[in-house]
Amino acid sequence: TLSSSSAASDVYKRQELELCRAEIRSLREELDETNRGVVALYGELDVQAEKLRKATELKSHFLSYMSHEFRTPIGAIRSNARLLLDHVDGPLTTEQTRQVGFIQETAAEFSEMVNDLLDLAKIEAGRLEISPGWFEMMDLFAALRGMFKAMADNVELSLVFEEPGDLPRFYTDNRKLSQILRNFISNALKFTPQGEIKVSAELVGDMLVKFSVADTGIGIASEFHDAIFNDFTQVDSPIQKRLRGTGLGLALSKQLAQLLGGWVEVQSALGEGSTFSVIVPAHLPVDTKDLKA
Repeated sequence: TLSSSSAASDVYKRQELELCRAEIRSLREELDETNRGVVALYGELDVQAEKLRKATELKSHFLSYMSHEFRTPIGAIRSNARLLLDHVDGPLTTEQTRQVGFIQETAAEFSEMVNDLLDLAKIEAGRLEISPGWFEMMDLFAALRGMFKAMADNVELSLVFEEPGDLPRFYTDNRKLSQILRNFISNALKFTPQGEIKVSAELVGDMLVKFSVADTGIGIASEFHDAIFNDFTQVDSPIQKRLRGTGLGLALSKQLAQLLGGWVEVQSALGEGSTFSVIVPAHLPVDTKDLKA
């Protein structure tokens, strides 16, 4: 009886062992199939990533090429318009002066769009150079004040540059920082029919400087705050419909701020004005100053 019981136990154990082995084989086959699927997925991701890289490269090359090609005819249009407005070939009628002025204004906007496109293409291609140098905040504000003096011709609107106060000397790319602030101020001038635009700078955190452009304009609803920094995005508003624009300025400003080791912010409410800010290190980090975008 004991012998029979032992034999039955051995048979049961062998059956259990075979079942375990079968389960292990099944699991191994499933694991192998999963691994093959993962390898295939990684291969597909690599292919898609390469296609995306090539598409981005082609887009950047196209934007760069077209931007360069557009510059010559735009320059010719602006030069001819300037000659006409200077009465080089004789006086113009009031209506002719108005029309030529419109041509000149449109060409200037077109030139600005081309420059923004070219900069965005350079950023995407990693070819936008960072050229840091030492400068004083007073000099930057003085240059901006002179640049916008002729543009701020609305008697119901004042453009104010606050004294920067006791700020350290800056070591960053002056031109790119100026370009960000120019975009902020240009937008504020477009969308502020009356009131005030105030440009200021203050030291925040550990050697970070916050530059702000605050206006009393139409404001932006909160649901658009993130979208306005995307390429070709414009807020739907009555004033926006009357004004031309590309929607590139804020997207470019965000990219430039990141190149300078900083970021952009917006505070705004519909009908209550807007404050656009860029926060950058007062001194560009050593490990980024010699790099390209």
